[in-house]
Parts: sequence; C-alpha cells; structure tokens
Amino acid sequence: MSLRSPYPDVEIPEVSLPELLFGAGFGDRADAPAVVDGSTGAAVTFAQLDAMVDRIAAALHGRGLRRGDVVALFAPNSPTWVAVFHGVLRANGVVTSANSLYSPTELAHQLADSGARMLVTASPFVDRATAAAASAGLPADAVVTLDPVDGHISLADLLSSTAEPPVLEVGPTDTAVLPYSSGTTGLAKGVILTHRNLVANLLQLAPWRPRTRRPASSPSCRSSTSTA
Repeated sequence: MSLRSPYPDVEIPEVSLPELLFGAGFGDRADAPAVVDGSTGAAVTFAQLDAMVDRIAAALHGRGLRRGDVVALFAPNSPTWVAVFHGVLRANGVVTSANSLYSPTELAHQLADSGARMLVTASPFVDRATAAAASAGLPADAVVTLDPVDGHISLADLLSSTAEPPVLEVGPTDTAVLPYSSGTTGLAKGVILTHRNLVANLLQLAPWRPRTRRPASSPSCRSSTSTA
C-alpha cells in the first residue's frame, strides 16, 4: 500500500539559499524580528540581518574568500552566528560548523579535513580556536572573532565594510554546508549538503510552519537559532 502526504507536492526552485531567503526582500516584514537571542532578548530584524549579511559577504570577499572556499564556524548559538553563516554563503563560500565542545585536536581535524581557509569563533573559545588553527596550518589572521579580542579581526571590523557584496555565483548544485558527523566509528566525517538540499528542506517545512510575521513576544521567536 502506498501512502501519500496530505500536503501538496513540493516544487523545488532552481535557486541558491541566499536567493530563496534574501532575493525578494521582506516587504512589510522588514522590521519584524528575524532572530532573537534567547538569553538576552536582543532581536535582529529581517532588514538588519539582510544588511549584516551583505556587509559580511563584502568583507570576506575583500579578504580573498572565493567561490567554494570553506569557512569554519566555531561559536555558540547567537544572532551573530546566523549573520556570519549567511554572510559566508552570500560570499559564495561554504560553511563548516564545528561542535562548540570540541578540543583543539578535534577542531584541527575538521579544519584540515574540510580545507577551511578561515575560522570564525567567539572570545570564550579563542584559545582552543587559535591552537586548532595553528595545528591545521592556518595563519593567525585567519581567525576572526564575533566579539572583540585583542590581536584578531572581529565581526565589527567585517561589518564596517562599505564595499558591495560580490556577484552571487553559486547555484543549486554548489555545496553550501559541510556539517560533521559525531565520529562514532572513527574520526568525524564531513557531510556535503548543497544549496538545493537546504532550499528543499525549508520548503518541505513550509506547509506546517508558514513563514509569516509573528509578534516579538511570540514563543516561536524567543529562542536563538544557528541555521536558516
């Protein structure tokens, strides 16, 4: 016996994730919260997030990031995590997100295995991050911090860019993210997810979780996220 979903068939457009999420603008939702830090209540609106993504993309491109280059993201969940994630994709790059509990050795393995050219982290993690980066052969200036840390370029520096973001070159079949497995049968292994994979996943969820404007006090807006 075959079973059929009660929802309509999902049509997957031939677009990248940045095109799906940011390409058409936000209309009357521009001033609505896009992400909210669950610990502080600080909110970033859709318009603010869009501007942050473009500035981060421009700054990363200015620092030499090109199509297919990998950026590791080693930090706790926060609105800035989200901004950097989408900024890397908007810069035609690939995100490899790393477990925030990783030791320097574990992180170094992921950096080397994924071919990461840059590592974005936060001040509580900076000692582990710099040790892992050095072990993986990354130069000291390849470590960027979300908050100010002496001796490192910070997110504030990236957001100060006044350049235009690069032309969006990636398409549905390009790799978007490289999450790593738990490594239960050995060292952690990267999993290739394309832009089409992520676009399809979002559209699969749309019928039962519509993308509509919700008030800032809504429980669904209160927890921070680390993905799209």
